[in-house]
Amino acid sequence: GVEVGPQPQGVARADVLDKMRKIVKHGLDFVQLFNEGKEFPPCTIEVFKIMEKVDYPRNKNGEIIAIVHPKLQDQDWQPLKNGDPLFLTLDGEVIPYQGDCTVYPTFINEAAYYEKKQAFVKTEKIKLTAKQIRLSVS
Repeated sequence: GVEVGPQPQGVARADVLDKMRKIVKHGLDFVQLFNEGKEFPPCTIEVFKIMEKVDYPRNKNGEIIAIVHPKLQDQDWQPLKNGDPLFLTLDGEVIPYQGDCTVYPTFINEAAYYEKKQAFVKTEKIKLTAKQIRLSVS
């Protein structure tokens, strides 16, 4: 599957559609080259691995009591360090990120995730290494 975004629900954006077409084309090109017997050398790529989903701060009745801090809004995939602003209460109090490592939040404040009690997802940046591959023809 391919997910390209962020993009509001019910909105069709030409730039996002273009990105989706390009990634699908690259995938199909890879399949064709692989099927033709092309050898692909080993490679390393940085990816973001999901660590956990983070909910909004809530009161004892389960009601949201803070919103995503303006400095975090629209900062998907950007590093978030201990002490960085995370949430802003309705009284104006900043709730900082408290963590022992840098994380990379994504899906920040997306409308589709409110009902799932998810303010954002914490990810960590890791490197994956793929071995050389080639279609083995028998």
